[in-house]
Amino acid sequence: MDEQRTEISSQDGCSKRSHPQCRFDITIAGELNLDFILYGLPDILPEEQEVLASDFTMTLGSSSAILAHNLAVLGSRVGFASRVGPDPLGLVCCQRLEEAGVDTTGIVHAASGKATGATFLLPFRNTGTRRILTYAGAMEEMGLEDLDEAYLAAAGHFHLSSLFLHRRLVPHIPELYARMKAKGLTTSLDTNDDPADEWGEVLHQTLRHVDVLLCNEREVRKMAGLTDADAAIRKMTESVPLLVVKRGSQGALAYCGQQQFQAAALAVSVVDTVGAGDSFNAGFLHQWLRGAGLPACLAFGNVTGALSTTRPGGTEAFREAAHREQFLRAHWRL
Repeated sequence: MDEQRTEISSQDGCSKRSHPQCRFDITIAGELNLDFILYGLPDILPEEQEVLASDFTMTLGSSSAILAHNLAVLGSRVGFASRVGPDPLGLVCCQRLEEAGVDTTGIVHAASGKATGATFLLPFRNTGTRRILTYAGAMEEMGLEDLDEAYLAAAGHFHLSSLFLHRRLVPHIPELYARMKAKGLTTSLDTNDDPADEWGEVLHQTLRHVDVLLCNEREVRKMAGLTDADAAIRKMTESVPLLVVKRGSQGALAYCGQQQFQAAALAVSVVDTVGAGDSFNAGFLHQWLRGAGLPACLAFGNVTGALSTTRPGGTEAFREAAHREQFLRAHWRL
């Protein structure tokens, strides 16, 4: 295969300029599980008492899989590598990805070991907050041997989400990024939260090989070890060529060298914010991989993030084709 890679443009240091002639536009390694969302729960859950939810949704979950699904729906060629357990939930996850157009041949179906992971989300009806309960399952058992390096390298770009959830893979993630960079791929990372709240050395080793870091304000403060968001952003711009900060209703920011860009959020009727950040990533990377400038990447990320909030979960608004296309026509002008 004649693979033509692309680099971040030397013109502005921020954008990719040519379309890679590879099997995939992007390969993603990460976690794969279902989300089970129970709506309308009271803010305080009593013990030993049955509590009735007002609604329920089962949908594709996990940061990596939501990104892969929504990127593919938008038209990017996506290869996905992960590990699922010997149970029906893993098959459902793969089916959802395949329906969106994601190539799933990089997913290992384990014959034994832990079951496919699951996340239970409990949004409270009064406060707007939620509890998030996750069984990591098979994602904790995924190791470097589960990832086909040739498969991951058959793209112009490589991405990984949920850095700290991949407990067996974590020590090898800096090496994995280094190999992808050595093969000519550009790279991106969304750390998501660190459940141990350590934000350790593996992160900083990985960042040496990351071109695009996607995070929210809390995460950028944690990574920098600072309480002030502006100071944290200034510090983290020294670690990566392109820093993208998601700010929810306040829009999004991008920092590339001395340049700063911003885009306002869309005002929509929000049904569910689950997966909105991952959906922003999908819109941003979809445009960035096609050589769009950062203002357009940020703006489209805000559009796709907002689209996600109009249906339960992180992928349902993208699965509903008529709704998705109507929303994009209304809010995005090429």
